[in-house]
Amino acid sequence: MTDDRSDDARVALPAPVRRERALALVAERGFVRVSELGRAFGVTDVTARADLDALERSGDIRRVHGGAVPADAGAVSARPDREPSFEEALAASVVPKEEIGRAVAAEVQSGQSIILDVGTTTLAVARALRARDDLADVTVLTNGLSIALELEPEIPRFTVVLTGGTLRPRQHSLVHPLAGTVLDEVHADLAVIGCNGVDAARGVTNANLPEAAVKRQMLHAASRAIVVADASKLGEVHLGRIAPVDAFDRLVTDRAAPAALIAELQEAGLAVAVADHRL
Repeated sequence: MTDDRSDDARVALPAPVRRERALALVAERGFVRVSELGRAFGVTDVTARADLDALERSGDIRRVHGGAVPADAGAVSARPDREPSFEEALAASVVPKEEIGRAVAAEVQSGQSIILDVGTTTLAVARALRARDDLADVTVLTNGLSIALELEPEIPRFTVVLTGGTLRPRQHSLVHPLAGTVLDEVHADLAVIGCNGVDAARGVTNANLPEAAVKRQMLHAASRAIVVADASKLGEVHLGRIAPVDAFDRLVTDRAAPAALIAELQEAGLAVAVADHRL
């Protein structure tokens, strides 16, 4: 009887050979599942996971839920030694942030109340809201001075409410103490929350602990919550945890987001929308 199985499936390959071939598959496809490696090499899923774990330890790949991606997937540049200022962040990923801003602003309706978190991506949301001349009677609560100043020309079409609190330099944000006083007294239709990292296992995180605390309050003060993050932030993990990914109704990101990382977040319970540049 003829055995049609491949040589890899009939003869157990040495671990170094399997791992070299697995690395080549990850590089070629961008994402490889554990089950696919098991079938390709005729080994158990346990062995395939061990191979991927070894490749991750050597820095060749990055493990994600169900498989692996290249080590640099989702990384646009090395993490800076310090948190960039608001103005520095504003100059990065300008087009993706504009696309995300328009996508989120398109969901807002007249008469709604919106919490807009501090940040350059949420500033893009504020600018997109201004551009919608069909909107009226929108209340925007924010802890971002830049966002409040951006929306000031739209008063009285928009009502702008600042949370109050202690001014954090470089980010122009208002944080504890007192930043949560207003948030404790309101309930908004939608919260749009920025961050420094979105990771399926470790959740949505921020580089600054006081800001992370305010973001958590924003999340709990709204009926729906959208996290906004360009592709460079996917797979990143920072000091302050805001919430697990499934605490948010949706992530809005841009077209550069790796499909493998999007799939990983979706499997973790987070709906993902990719901003359409045609909006």
